[in-house]
Amino acid sequence: MARVREEGAGVRRLMIYGCIVFSVAGSVDGQQAPPQPVATQTSASAVTLDEALSRARANQPAFAAARAASESASLDRSIARAALLPTVTYHNAYLYTQPNGGKNQAGSTGSQAAPKFIANNAVREYASQGVVNETFGLAQATNLSRASAAAAVANAELEIARRGLTATVATLFYGTATAQERVEVEQRAADEAVSFVTLTSQREAQREAAHADVLKAELTEQQRKRDLADAQLAMDKSKLDLGVLLFEDPRSPYTVSLPEEKPLPLQSEIEAAAQASNPEMRSAFASLKAANLDVRAARAAYLPDLALNYTYGIDAEQFAVNGPTGVRNLGYSASVTVDIPVWDWFSTQHKVRQAQIQRDSLKVALTATQRNLIAQLEEFYNEAELADRQLASLTLSVDTARESLRLTRLRYSSSEATVFEVVDAQNSLTTAELGLVDGNVRYRLALANLQLLTGTI
Repeated sequence: MARVREEGAGVRRLMIYGCIVFSVAGSVDGQQAPPQPVATQTSASAVTLDEALSRARANQPAFAAARAASESASLDRSIARAALLPTVTYHNAYLYTQPNGGKNQAGSTGSQAAPKFIANNAVREYASQGVVNETFGLAQATNLSRASAAAAVANAELEIARRGLTATVATLFYGTATAQERVEVEQRAADEAVSFVTLTSQREAQREAAHADVLKAELTEQQRKRDLADAQLAMDKSKLDLGVLLFEDPRSPYTVSLPEEKPLPLQSEIEAAAQASNPEMRSAFASLKAANLDVRAARAAYLPDLALNYTYGIDAEQFAVNGPTGVRNLGYSASVTVDIPVWDWFSTQHKVRQAQIQRDSLKVALTATQRNLIAQLEEFYNEAELADRQLASLTLSVDTARESLRLTRLRYSSSEATVFEVVDAQNSLTTAELGLVDGNVRYRLALANLQLLTGTI
């Protein structure tokens, strides 16, 4: 998990029981500036996992780039489909050619002198025509299929990017929740240590305990306060890491609200959902299909193309439907062209070979993706199953440690237990509570990984 560091001259953080207050030290006209609270926990809003995912998708650049690529690929498919349809152009031109006049043995053309350049029909020539073109070939049809396959690949890559972002947000989200719960545990432990200092001081005043007991309790209290400060710092950093993805200002105050815990599905259900909806498998299959179409498109260069052209309009000395002698200028022309490839110095053969090489590499990638999916399913399911089984044991450990601490304090109050036994019971309860916090987040993360593999989150 990335760590966010804030550095600045005269800036310090004061963390008081989960409330984050920023104090800015400075001087104005030689006087100390008063502290400026920027954000307090009282104004924090609760953020759910779904809301965090929605905010991150709107703010994360890599996901925005993947979404743009998917939308662009969809437009490429529309462009490839349009290439199969006839194109219509309304062509307009005015051509002027230097005349030769009477010196040209061919004489003048109509009322004009003969042109000097034989490429044009007259000195002044007007063209206003509608032109329809259509080309038939295997390459054009393959391009449409290739664009469709590329769009499928881009959609799958978008889903992979979404899944990667979801994994990042889920890790940061549950990490922040864990940090918040750790602060609560350390706060309880610190309160317990303070309470025990009070108890030892009272027993010392009553000549029932030695001063060494008070010193031991005070040392434990000091350690608990340091642990609390570390936990608060870890929560602060975790919130900043997640806040970078959620808010314009990462320092915005918020808390995370854990979703309702879901039971672990059957392994057969997870495997069936992964085979049907895993985005990496969809991407691998779509990439292989696109590679097969690339091979077919390369081979299409061996085949001839058929081109049709139809032109209707004016191509005359006057820009008019009828000429000066009553001749009608409107007319049409049509052409059919067949281009047969004969020799290209083996470039087509080499392009076909290139496409085949790429296709073979994608076949290997597909099988590797399948193997990785099987391994990840087994690994994540075993992780979730073990974490689920251990939650009951961790909960029992917390209850046992809490009861042990209560009884040990009672025994200490009756001079039947030593201060070391109480401190040991305190440490056992804190360790058990922290273990339960870690066990909860371990199960939730393992379940989230399974949901990511199946495309259900």
